[in-house]
Amino acid sequence: MMYKKRTLLPISVVLALTLGGCAQTVEQPQITITAPEQMYLQAQESLDNGNLLKATKVLESLESRYPFGPQAVQVQLDLIYAYYRQSNDDQALATIDRFLRLNPTHADIDYVYYMRGLANMQSDQNLFHDMLNVDRSDRDPQFAAQAFKDFSLLILSNPNSHYAPDAQKRMIALKNRLAKHHLSVAKYYVERHIYVAAINRSKQILEGFNDTTSTKEALEIMQTSYKALKQNDLAEKTAKVLALNYPNG
Repeated sequence: MMYKKRTLLPISVVLALTLGGCAQTVEQPQITITAPEQMYLQAQESLDNGNLLKATKVLESLESRYPFGPQAVQVQLDLIYAYYRQSNDDQALATIDRFLRLNPTHADIDYVYYMRGLANMQSDQNLFHDMLNVDRSDRDPQFAAQAFKDFSLLILSNPNSHYAPDAQKRMIALKNRLAKHHLSVAKYYVERHIYVAAINRSKQILEGFNDTTSTKEALEIMQTSYKALKQNDLAEKTAKVLALNYPNG
């Protein structure tokens, strides 16, 4: 039986669908235990119909009852998709890690790395902050950093992957997210007059994220901090770099 790769909805649509079901009482689906082939077909039908909860329950039952069955690999791949679509990122990531341990050379390994990046990226997001345009760049970026590594690994290991172009686009967004986090920390240090720490954090932006929108503010923080520390030569050098790269201010 060939594995059917699932088309992913945009994250915003998935989250909206998830929110829409929050206020409803979820009825647990009834599962009919039959032969593994029939159960797998039942799970596929549920996925095709968008019944993610039932599909997940059938797939979980299949995995526990027939861990070495002919559909074992497909079951894990479908579970990754189903967990992610339900924003159950912890389960998705746990299933992904188990899959990578058991199938390190699988033909669809690029898909699995891509899904790990998506799950980590989704873990980093906060739907309510996004809807209200609340800037929470100060929150812990560990999931964003891991998502960046996942997409990087996908592109490094399989640059011709079908998922590589989208992974590259997401890496740009993640770089901006990580740079903004460093910038928020640098601003925090400036506000508390911890200027050396502010300079060091700004340098991290220039060294690792110099192609992001945070570069200009990082240079401005460095200039301000150098002035506060009476390091006028360094402040002037930073001002020249600012003027050269941002002539219009």
